[in-house]
Parts: sequence; structure tokens; C-alpha cells
Amino acid sequence: MIEELLKNIDNEIDILKEIALYNNKLSEANQRERKILLAAISSLREGIRILNASVPKIMQGISLAKKLPGKHESGLERISFKRNEKGMDAVLRSEDKERFLSELRINNEALEKLGGEKQEQEVSYAKFKGSNFYLKASNRMFVGLARNMIKRGKFKTLATTLKKSNLDILFESYVSAIFFTTFLAVCFSAVLYVLLIFLDFSVSAPFIQIYSDTHLKRVGSLIWVPLIIPILFFLGSYFYPSTERGSIERRIDQELPFAVVHMSAISGSGIEPTSIFKIIVLGKEYPYLKKEVRKILNQINLYGYDLVTALNNVAKNSPSKKLSELLSGMASTITSGGSLSNFFEKRAETLLLNYRLEREKFTKSAETFMDLYITVVIVAPMILLLIFILLSISEFGPSISPGYIAFMIIAIITLINIIFLGIIHIKQPAY
Repeated sequence: MIEELLKNIDNEIDILKEIALYNNKLSEANQRERKILLAAISSLREGIRILNASVPKIMQGISLAKKLPGKHESGLERISFKRNEKGMDAVLRSEDKERFLSELRINNEALEKLGGEKQEQEVSYAKFKGSNFYLKASNRMFVGLARNMIKRGKFKTLATTLKKSNLDILFESYVSAIFFTTFLAVCFSAVLYVLLIFLDFSVSAPFIQIYSDTHLKRVGSLIWVPLIIPILFFLGSYFYPSTERGSIERRIDQELPFAVVHMSAISGSGIEPTSIFKIIVLGKEYPYLKKEVRKILNQINLYGYDLVTALNNVAKNSPSKKLSELLSGMASTITSGGSLSNFFEKRAETLLLNYRLEREKFTKSAETFMDLYITVVIVAPMILLLIFILLSISEFGPSISPGYIAFMIIAIITLINIIFLGIIHIKQPAY
């Protein structure tokens, strides 16, 4: 009977593994699939209860004498059944045989219903694509200069920022693009400089006319045009990855509190840590965080790193400081043998508190912006309008036409509105 007891224990272990698998699928299932999975889990649990009920009688029948298979005098009966495409044996009480087989049929029917639906989840993967025309032209003209500058130790900060910005551009190609952009800006500013020397622009018709004053004076007053424009384009190209990284950081920080709560709930079931990240990647709730989590899985599945090394590697190049601290803390917890469930629970409390404080801070900032908007957009134009009118009718100020005054007021109000909308859009949380 010891052999029968061991077989029952093995059967219970297999059923528990199957229950754990179905529990993992619950987080990804729709409403109909969830009902099917819960029915399958319920039937499997009932099967474990039936197997456990036979243990006392099996223990009573343990002796040194080996009994023949089949129906036993102690009210036990051996049955054979097929699960997961392999035959299995179990010893049950005779009165539980039909109920156990009925539970197995319920489970198999649930699996057939589940298998009838398409379980494949549509996940969009980024395909490898060639460089666009702009990058090809940049590499053709300036890749040699870019490589020399990189070998001499230039653009070190840019290399790190480019990794954190998640831009799908090679470092050498991006440096080449910076030089190419600056070159185009030089050409554009040179053409603009020549046009401004010989042409004059005004707000009244005709808007463009030939400049009639001394051209030498014009050359000196517009010398800043071919200098400032290339510098602005160079700085814009150089700092663009930094602004992109900052934008991604804000998005990740907004998703992180809710994702950590999700991770805490998942880890409470005792699931393997790597499976936590798989569930986050398969979901659609965290689009920006999902890209960082996919890096961890790639480190494990493609590069062969262990989980702790993958967490530390991704933490170094993460655009979000909060996510970097989370991954580093998770790696330390795993290394020290701590409880991931407790770690996620404490970190979720901290992140949710910070989230509430940020929401309150944004509310107060919005109130301040509203007061500034009323002052600047409504009161200030009226004061400016009065000043322009007084200057136009006085003998001391320059003569300003009403059309020019109206144009200036409209331009200033439009610019102020654009600035306010941009600031509010940047400061506004996504949730």
C-alpha cells in the first residue's frame, strides 16, 4: 500500500501544478474564459479532496505483505485514468470512484471549451527596419567624423542618455545625424542671411520689398543669423534624447504605483518572480513600463543572464529613477532571500503615497496657473493696449498704427496661450 500512497501523492502534486497554471491564466483571461478556468480549478480541488479522503484507509492497509491489484478488502479500489496525455493510477474509496471520475470529466470538458477558443494573444512586436533616408544621408556624410569623435571620448553623456531614451538609433548614427542637422542649419541660415540683407519685411502691404538702405549696415546688424541658428539646431539635436528620456520617465512614474500594486498581488500567490514580469508584458495596462520589463525578459531569455543580473543591468539604463530603485531593491531582496511579496507591498504603499502627493501638488499648481492666466491674458493686454494708444496719440512716443497695435496684442495673447497650454500639458499627470 505504500506504493499506492506514493502514487496518490504524485497525482495530487500534478493536480496542484495544473491549478497553479490555471491561476496564472486567470489574470489574462476574459470573462468567459475566467468562468471556464474557475470551473476547472473547482473540479481539480474536489479531486484532491477525494484523493485525501482515501489516505486513512490506505494507511490502515499498509503491511509487509504485498496485495494483489484490483479491489481491496478495505473498501479501496484502484482506477486508471488519462490526464495530460499520459496514463495515471490512483487508489480511492469505492464510494468515491464515480464522483472522482465525474470531476475529471468536468475538468476535461472545461479544457475542451477553453481549447476551442483562440488563446493566442495578439502582441505587436517591433520589426527590424532599415535606416530612413535622413539617417542614411547622415551616415554617408559624417559617420567617419562621428566615429573619430566617439573614439576621442566625446559625447559620453549622450551615449547614456540615448540608451535611456529608448530611441531605436545606433549611437554613431545619431551623432552623424547631429552633424548633418547642423550642416543643413548652416546652409539654411546662410541662404536666410543673404535674403535678409537684400529684402525687407513688414506687417503692412506690401509685405516683402527690396531693402533700400545701406547693405553694409544690414550685414553687420544681421551677422547673428548664421551664428545663432546652427547653434540652436545643434543644441536641439543634442538634447532631444534627454527630453525624450524625461517624457518616458514621467510616463513610467505615473504607471509604476499601479504596476507595483499588481506585482504585489501576483507575488502573494507564490509565483516565480520571472512570471510576474511575463504577466506585466502580456497586459495592456502599462505600455511604457512594459518596454522596460521586456528588457529584463530579453536579458534572461536571449542573453542567458540570471534574474538578479538582468534586474541590475536594466536598472542601470532605466529612464526612470523610481523604476531603477525598484529593480535594484528587488535584486537585493532576491539575493538576501527576503520576501518579494512584503517588498512589493511596502514599495506600493510608498509609491501610492508619492502619487497622491503629486496629484495634490498638481492641483495647487493648476490653481496658481489659473490666477496667472487671468492676470497675464486678461489684465495685461488691456494695460498694454492703453499704453500703446497713449503713446500713439502723444507727441513723445512713436506713431503706431491701430492695425499694428491689434496685431501685436493678438500675437502676444496667442503666444501666452501656447506657453500656458504647453506647461499644463507637461505638468498634467496621465492618470
